[in-house]
Order: sequence, then C-alpha cells, then structure tokens
Amino acid sequence: MQKKFVPVMITPFNLKARIDLGMVEQLIDFYLEAGVKGFFANCLSSEMYSISEDERLELTRHVVNYVNGRVPVVATGSFGLTIPDKAQFIRNIHDTGVDAVIMITGHFANVDEPDAVLIDRFHQMFDLTGDIPLGLYECPAPYKRVLSAEVLKTLLDSNRLIYHKDTSCQVESVREKLAAINDPKFEFYDAHTPNAVDSLRMGAAGMSSISGNFYPEILVWLCNNAADPSKAEDVAWIQEELRRVDPLIHIAYPMSAKYFLQLRGIPVRTISRAHVLELTPEQKEVLQGIHRDFKGWCERLGIREAATSHAL
Repeated sequence: MQKKFVPVMITPFNLKARIDLGMVEQLIDFYLEAGVKGFFANCLSSEMYSISEDERLELTRHVVNYVNGRVPVVATGSFGLTIPDKAQFIRNIHDTGVDAVIMITGHFANVDEPDAVLIDRFHQMFDLTGDIPLGLYECPAPYKRVLSAEVLKTLLDSNRLIYHKDTSCQVESVREKLAAINDPKFEFYDAHTPNAVDSLRMGAAGMSSISGNFYPEILVWLCNNAADPSKAEDVAWIQEELRRVDPLIHIAYPMSAKYFLQLRGIPVRTISRAHVLELTPEQKEVLQGIHRDFKGWCERLGIREAATSHAL
C-alpha cells in the first residue's frame, strides 16, 4: 500500500487577522507540488480553537472546493457543549464536502472520566450522525486523551471509523494499535515525526505531523522510501536529522512554521491568533539554521524543493 503524507494545515491570516483564503490556495498548491496525498483542515495547526464556528466552516469549505477532489480532505467537527451540539456541527462540517469528519478524543470525556464514559459518548455520537465517515484525533487540546489499543478496537467494532491521527508518541503504543486494526478501509496516521520510520514499517497508512508545514517534501520522501532496502542508509540518516530538529520546530508553533515558509519564499504572514508573541531573534536564527539543513537534506536525497507558482 502506498504510504501517504497528510499535512495538518496551518491557517494564514491577513493584516486584520482574518483568514486569508487566497493564501490558503497558495499553500494548497505548495503542499500538492510537494507530493502530499491528503489534507487535514480545521485542526490544531489550523488554530481551530482561535477561529469562530463560521470561520471553521468557511475555511474547510474553501479547502474542499479548491482541492476539488485531487486528494482526500478531512476536518475536525466535534465542537459543541453537548453530544447533540457536537453531532450537529459534525453534520455541518460533513456538508462542506469533506471525506471524513474527525472527532477529538478529549472532547468526549473529562480528564478524570474513565474509558467507559468515553466509549458510551462515542456510541451516542455514532447514533446521531447516520452514515457520516468519522475519524479520531488524539489532539493535545483541551487535553491529550490517548486511546489504548483495547479502546480503539472497541470503537472500530462500530464500523463507523475510517481514520485515526495518533499522538501517543510511543512506538509500542503505535504497534499495539496497529495490531488491533483489521479493517482495510481504516487509515492510521502517526503525528510524531521521530516515530516515522517505525510507524510506516509497522503498517501505518502514513504520517500527519507538523513537520509537513516546514518541509513536506522530506516527509513525502520518507513515506515513499521507508520500506525500500536500497534506501535504508538514507532513510536512517534523514530520520535522525528529523528527530534532531523536531523539538526546535515546535517552539512558538505555528508562528515558527509561518516564518519558515517565508524563508522558503512563500509569502504567508507571521500572524497568528494562537501565538500572539513575535518570534525572538534567537528563535529566527534557529529556524534559519534548520532551513539551511533542509536544503542539504534535499541535495543529498535528490529532492526538488516545492514552490507555488506565486512563489517562483
């Protein structure tokens, strides 16, 4: 099975801190030229907690319309105070044309509530959402609710799920969850770049990490080559490089990604609703160093850097 890299899309803003839909299109062009095989819109990287309900729908609809079926699009939909509220928003997001609506695990039980409560509320949601294709997202906010393999298998038995974005960051947890999957339609994506090679070789459908908002070409290459014995040396080398810089790109994210894209010639503004502080000179210097590293990675691996027509 071909492995897929699916970026968690950032949201560009204009000078009035409103969503810049024209820049959204440029970013989609950039991602597609890099070789991505799908999009995750309206996610944490999209600053989904900092935009309104109407903006979540507008942004998702615009992504779906501009992608126009070239690759699948998924988006988060489990917003609302009650299960019926969440079900209504899931229906609204589904109506934008996405291929699946993603549910945040932390939206279905408080941090101190047991898995039985979580499972019961998911089943209530299944009953309220007809045959809408659904997925799971172990989002770090409002808190990270990491599912056990047993809970995942229980939810999979509903035959309603087709997607999972994993943030356990633990290879053994990923291994156990992958072993619990027996539905070929269900796609498992790891969000933790340092796990990439292990997850891909163990059977993950692909990767969906924030590093794709810096250098998607590298993650696409890794998805394409992780299991190729003839590329084993390069695969091991780039995995270590990605592991080295991964903590650094998380600092001041998503502002860090927007600045990095500027270094790449893509005119996304360093405006964020989620991170209101400007990058420090030291943070910029670190990102400039990673940008130089990225160019060296591309040279060694024979990768052509992606660019939108606007950025050329």
